[in-house]
Amino acid sequence: MVAMKNLYVFNETDLLISKSIVHKIISVIKNEIGFSIFSVELNFVTKDTITQVNTKFLGHKYATDVITFNYSDESNNFEGEIFICPAVAKENAKIFKVSFDDEIRRLVIHAFLHLIGYDDRGKKKKQEMKLIEDYFVLKTKKIGRIIK
Repeated sequence: MVAMKNLYVFNETDLLISKSIVHKIISVIKNEIGFSIFSVELNFVTKDTITQVNTKFLGHKYATDVITFNYSDESNNFEGEIFICPAVAKENAKIFKVSFDDEIRRLVIHAFLHLIGYDDRGKKKKQEMKLIEDYFVLKTKKIGRIIK
């Protein structure tokens, strides 16, 4: 396992999540872009949990696929929390006609891009972020499946 110091992966769902694959994916992004992790929690959560987080902290009373909280004071040493909802990701995978594993991979990458400072508000920024996501999804596919 390529465990990354200070990256903690938690799973409250019934899915078997490969923490080592998650670590390897983040390692690829980290090595290519160049950042360090002070402390990041990546949480795979149920629809109920993500709805509670979304409602409490963002004022949105619905389930979403990913929420990223960046607590960093520095632009290249990250501290934050990430919440990913596999149930919503599974629904989105069907809508976008991609595999469930690729959708989870994209969300992991998407969340870290937010920590790095990428923004997906607005059409142009969303397109730019999607191109970078696509790049890392393809680059990390050979590492293995996140969902066992």
